[in-house]
Amino acid sequence: MPEAAAAADSAGLDPDDDLASHRFECRSCGFVYDPQEGVKKVGIPAGTPFLELDAASFRCPVCRSKVGAFMDIGPRNKPSGFEENLNFGLGVNQLTPGQKNVLIFGGFALAIAFFLSLYSLR
Repeated sequence: MPEAAAAADSAGLDPDDDLASHRFECRSCGFVYDPQEGVKKVGIPAGTPFLELDAASFRCPVCRSKVGAFMDIGPRNKPSGFEENLNFGLGVNQLTPGQKNVLIFGGFALAIAFFLSLYSLR
């Protein structure tokens, strides 16, 4: 599917990336096809890249849209944000969304533990 590669270029993704690991989102309903998970509902096994799906027979499992309605959103563990902004700040911009969650909520947990420990002072 050359249109998927063109979509990756227009989305600002690195064309040297392995397109087999990229996720695709349905523009009609928001369903995300992740090749690591597949789609059990329609019998697509895990590990099947979006580009290997039959364009004539594959439909979105939620809204039944054709393959052309899907947009490349990149790999799963890609840092969020614009490429030119990843080097700003204290390096936090280069973290994946999951790593940012651990950093934020871990900081909250430490702050709560610190403030609760103040009750032990006399």
